[in-house]
Amino acid sequence: MTSPFSFSARHIGPTSDDARRMLESVGYSSLDELMDAAIPEAIRWHEQLSLPAAATEAEVLAELRDLASRNQVLTSMIGLGYYGTHTPGVIKRNVLENPAWYTAYTPYQPEISQGRLEALLNFQTVVTDLTGLETANASMLDEATAAAEAMTLARRSSKSKSNVYAVDGDTLPQSVDVIRTRAEPLGIEVRVVDIERELDFEYFGLHVQYPGASGAVRDHAALIQAAHAQGALVTVAADLLALVLLREPGAIGADIACGSAQRFGVPMGFGGPHAGYLAVRAGLERSLPGRLVGVSRDADGNRAYRLALQTREQHIRREKATSNICTAQVLLAVMASMYAVYHGPNGLRAIARHAHDSATLLAAGLRDGGVELATGRFFDTVTAVVPGRAAEVVTAAAENGVNLWAFDADRVGIACDETTTAADIAAVWAAFGVSGVDSVETGTFAFARTSDFLTHPVFRTHHSETAMLRYLRRLSDLDYALDRGMIPLGSCTMKLNATTEMEAVTWPEFANVHPFAPAAQTAGYAELIGSLEDWLAELTGYDAVSVQPNAGSQGELAGLLAIRAYHRSRGDLDRDVCLIPSSAHGTNAASAVMAGMRVVVVACDENGNVDLVDLDRKLAEHAERLAAIMVTYPSTHGVYETSIAELCAKVHDAGGQVYVDGANLNALVGFAKPGKFGADVSHLNLHKTFCIPHGGGGPGVGPVAVRSHLAAYLPGRGEEAVKAISAAPHGSAGILPIPWAYVRMMGPDGLASATAHAVLAANYVAAKLRDHYPVLYTGNKGLVAHECILDLRPLTKATGVSVDDVAKRLIDYGFHAPTMSFPVAGTLMVEPTESEDLGELDRFVDAMVAIRREIDAVAEGAWPKDDNPLVNAPHTAAMVSGDEWTHAYPRSVAAYPGGMDPVGKYWAPVRRIDGAYGDRNLVCSCPPPEAFA
Repeated sequence: MTSPFSFSARHIGPTSDDARRMLESVGYSSLDELMDAAIPEAIRWHEQLSLPAAATEAEVLAELRDLASRNQVLTSMIGLGYYGTHTPGVIKRNVLENPAWYTAYTPYQPEISQGRLEALLNFQTVVTDLTGLETANASMLDEATAAAEAMTLARRSSKSKSNVYAVDGDTLPQSVDVIRTRAEPLGIEVRVVDIERELDFEYFGLHVQYPGASGAVRDHAALIQAAHAQGALVTVAADLLALVLLREPGAIGADIACGSAQRFGVPMGFGGPHAGYLAVRAGLERSLPGRLVGVSRDADGNRAYRLALQTREQHIRREKATSNICTAQVLLAVMASMYAVYHGPNGLRAIARHAHDSATLLAAGLRDGGVELATGRFFDTVTAVVPGRAAEVVTAAAENGVNLWAFDADRVGIACDETTTAADIAAVWAAFGVSGVDSVETGTFAFARTSDFLTHPVFRTHHSETAMLRYLRRLSDLDYALDRGMIPLGSCTMKLNATTEMEAVTWPEFANVHPFAPAAQTAGYAELIGSLEDWLAELTGYDAVSVQPNAGSQGELAGLLAIRAYHRSRGDLDRDVCLIPSSAHGTNAASAVMAGMRVVVVACDENGNVDLVDLDRKLAEHAERLAAIMVTYPSTHGVYETSIAELCAKVHDAGGQVYVDGANLNALVGFAKPGKFGADVSHLNLHKTFCIPHGGGGPGVGPVAVRSHLAAYLPGRGEEAVKAISAAPHGSAGILPIPWAYVRMMGPDGLASATAHAVLAANYVAAKLRDHYPVLYTGNKGLVAHECILDLRPLTKATGVSVDDVAKRLIDYGFHAPTMSFPVAGTLMVEPTESEDLGELDRFVDAMVAIRREIDAVAEGAWPKDDNPLVNAPHTAAMVSGDEWTHAYPRSVAAYPGGMDPVGKYWAPVRRIDGAYGDRNLVCSCPPPEAFA
């Protein structure tokens, strides 16, 4: 029997008595009986998971402390896109460690996301101001991913007929790796060259690093002009902190800028998560991948923020999508934006000047000691030339407590940053065997910036801790997150992110480690990552796992590239067809195209299952060219399809591989293993099943798991492997202590119990609501898996009340809406998860039943179709407390529906937002206050 004080009892919402009552409503006597009925026997796994027994929270923290102690935290002066930074305590405590920020979901419901949307608009403003370009998105997964996305953006926007992408030889090596990975399946030729001497060929795009990986600062204006003359687009990968002092990319004619905001207060975390950025000049904004926050207006004409333009490009365009990026790094972008708000332009100048002055002093001491420098003009990084002695110098520096970087046998890179001290500089001098100098004249800065930046009042107001604290609190109060109530989003698994799971993330031994630190210094990380990969393999039935992909979309791409590499290794160069069911998540098709495959859609039957007759037809038609099929299991419709094992066998017989999307793994853990029922590869969403927080739209982690025959093709695993999917070797390693702690504290029994309770909760909601809203799809014995789809289309047809109206009305009842119109337009997909207790489930059921009564009142004519609580939802406090009330229903119905407790009422800060207005009048940075006077 599970102890009431075990972690699983804390994580799983319903008590044993609650579960019994829920089972009675569903019609089963036990969880085992329910799971045996729901899951097809052909895939049902009946053994015990081979995992360590559950540990207590105190035991897990002690084990994590032991792992942390095995990491050595030296002063990092490696650079290469990762730098020491001081996270202001007010931001660390009130953003990174605050569930009001880290448990929020992607702001698809903008009316209850105004706080994080404002923070993201601030981020976009920081990027556009510093880069000098017109439009920036709400963050990318990392700098290398942003660089690769810039390449494909340039290809589709360039007038050049060339298929060559030119890359600066001084580019960050990890960016080059990811660019190559992305380019090869698309038939793009990448040439890494000395752009000052070897750029004598035609190319459609040019990528330059500014400053270079070596630290060199060069004037690229003439190169950019020459590139434009041949119809090419130019991307400048720029250090945001350097742009505080250096001339901005927009000023020298760049079309695109990309990079990382890591050094704006976000710890290195052994490689992530960090907010990458991507900005474009005017005319390219509608080709910009990823999330874009825009300014619009609500029903009263008040300013309101929302996601703009191509917010769900993958779902709309599918295989015609130009990117598979469907998320962002919101939590980290918020941190970076608040770092800029807190310090303001003058504070950023002081920080940038400290980094530059430190590098200037360091360089002077090296020169004085006779050390040759390869970089004459630099911002914060210098490269020393020490023929044959690079390894010796790096070793000596490490003995002095400082990590440097050996580019090769002859060159050592030394990067200064916000945290660099005089003692650090002295330790570096000692490693080179020089005594250094006492001081140095800084002089005039080369290629100095002349334009102002961050002029908006938000960046010039909140500089005291009191002001910053109140600003963060005001924004978080505008939002709805898991700390307020249930977020029943189908396909998204918004469940408890426990405090104990989160605790180790900010420990210095995990937070302050550079991803390229020597392996001898990262033994704790190596053990944690190795254990987690082994546990994930055991849970899924696969043989090998890589945690490098830092989002589910990148896990998809990694898995498909592994399949592609496998076929090519066998000489099957023509196998390029990827079958995808019509119900699939939109990123599936986009990922397949990015992996060099052709998408062929397989129909679904009237029950939402893959149509095996159509599958047979497509297999026969494409037998010689079949590469893979991508399926989600349980299906995107929230059902355990009975034919999955048969489907896998059919595809294998035709010579293809089976990719099972792991988005719905929360319905399988402990009860079925994709690697055992026929799948060859899956990605796993750690931000869903394994409790990494969504953070308002990121971070996410999407490890890729494969059977043994594909293991050699995992990212970075050998000569045949995919070179790199993400910038860092282990992706967003800094948040891997979260799923590690979750698995360790739940243990094998707790993990299986979580799955069973998630399935119970979904079936409980379906049973309670099916008399009020049809449940669109069911599987064995009328059961759903971990989510259910409520069909509102008949009600909409009869009454005019739309799925949007119901979603917005739920805000008045104190809920985040379920997933709207996915995978079926006009429906709501509900996923309660295992973490919500019976009281919260019943509160949601009661709200949905009450809303159905309101719909009936509209149908009966009690309220006009154009003036009722549904079409006017959500109702703000200002609206219901105004002097006039002209609506056909009482204020009390608007404000406190269903007899809800007024004390704990959540008020949406804005009324329903006009999305079309925002797209027609695109504003994607902080507008001046007078614009809304």
